[in-house]
Amino acid sequence: MKIILTESIDSLGLIGAEVEVAKGYARNFLLPRRKAVLATDSNRAALANQKAKLELQIAKERAVAEEMAQRLAGVSVTVAAKVSDADRLYGSVGVREIVDALAAKDITVEKRMVLLTEPIKTIGTFEVPIRIYTDVEPVITVNVSAE
Repeated sequence: MKIILTESIDSLGLIGAEVEVAKGYARNFLLPRRKAVLATDSNRAALANQKAKLELQIAKERAVAEEMAQRLAGVSVTVAAKVSDADRLYGSVGVREIVDALAAKDITVEKRMVLLTEPIKTIGTFEVPIRIYTDVEPVITVNVSAE
């Protein structure tokens, strides 16, 4: 089903993009929450009239994302965890611990923004990207130390 996005969605695209999605996703999630409209000729014409406003909104979102990326660039957080004799963690350091460590430094990010491929299970220093906007991904340093 073809739809036109009325707000930016990470997995689909930016405002104003015409994308193809599953019918159930559109009917049950996107359309009722007004995150998208059907891709009809009248909706395309209305979108063309609102194009300048949408481009301004995209520029504002990108500016906010780049400002936050500058704040995050070079940030280093330390997470303390219990370790065994072989320097392996008893549990693991996941997204939640990284978000909490950033919150302790007054930096608010959502869990879905942290691009941790797999939980950290050893002591050391790790580079973790944070996706703020479509192509804005600053990298933070996570130091895992023994508790």
